[in-house]
Amino acid sequence: MRHVIALDVGGTGMKAALVGADGTLLHEARRATGRDRGAEAVVETILAFAEDLRALGEERYGEPAAAAGVAVPGIVDADRGIAVYAANLGWRDVPLRDLLSERLGGLPVALGHDVRTGGLAEGRIGAGHGADRFLFVPLGTGIAGAIGIGDRIEAGAHGYAGEIGHIVVRPGGTDCGCGQRGCLERYASASAVSLAWAAASGDPGADAADCAKAVESGDPVAVRVWQEAVDALADGLVTALTLLDPRTLIIGGGLAEAGETLFTPLRAAVEERVTFQKLPVIVPAALGDTAGCLGAGLLAWDLLADRHPADLADPRTTDPEVSA
Repeated sequence: MRHVIALDVGGTGMKAALVGADGTLLHEARRATGRDRGAEAVVETILAFAEDLRALGEERYGEPAAAAGVAVPGIVDADRGIAVYAANLGWRDVPLRDLLSERLGGLPVALGHDVRTGGLAEGRIGAGHGADRFLFVPLGTGIAGAIGIGDRIEAGAHGYAGEIGHIVVRPGGTDCGCGQRGCLERYASASAVSLAWAAASGDPGADAADCAKAVESGDPVAVRVWQEAVDALADGLVTALTLLDPRTLIIGGGLAEAGETLFTPLRAAVEERVTFQKLPVIVPAALGDTAGCLGAGLLAWDLLADRHPADLADPRTTDPEVSA
């Protein structure tokens, strides 16, 4: 069975899969990134994981993988195949594409940015399927974005396109790691809501999910904290849709797991703020934490064809394996 290797590298863990030509997840596995052992050890873990997947695929499906795709966080030069910088992994200027290709016996390898790669999957086979223009915004530790145009993701001239989390929504506000103050991700990311709710509730262990539950139970303090985050998010999103005019706005990440507790007030807040702009359809992401792996698989298939397979189906997960 023809297949590709897909790797989605995160700050603490890696998700990987063998992906068939129809988009099926033939096999899934997870491993710790091991960032506490340093950048070189992280790279070796990635290479060894890919090598193990190649051997498994050859044994199970009777032929080696046709290509590989890998999604990583931070700054990525996809054209040159270099993982330029990732603060949470400690690496700089890692020629990851070439290293993987060499370890995999010359296999063609595609390298992509994690959020843009997840956006690619959401656009082609997820919540954005059929939309000619979409914006994918995952609300996690930070906030990033993927700009979908047709069946491709716009990376920008320097690979920085879609960094919606660093739109300033509260001028002069909270310091951000990027050097600005008042950035969107300091107010509307899952981590920002967690910090705000922990302070407001007096419980240092409380997080965004706890805040959402308190909102659902009618806690007025939680409602205030939640609405402040929603208002900041709406301000940032309206700036983005003014510039990009997407047909579909896809919201994912941990905060989106609150469902309509997030989406009902968010749709209302965005609608209140638009004037001449066309209101996009605002929908939750469909692929969950498989988006990165599926997107990496799509990148790999794109190396082998002028376009992605026309018969991509909804992803199905079989044969799960979770390893330490």
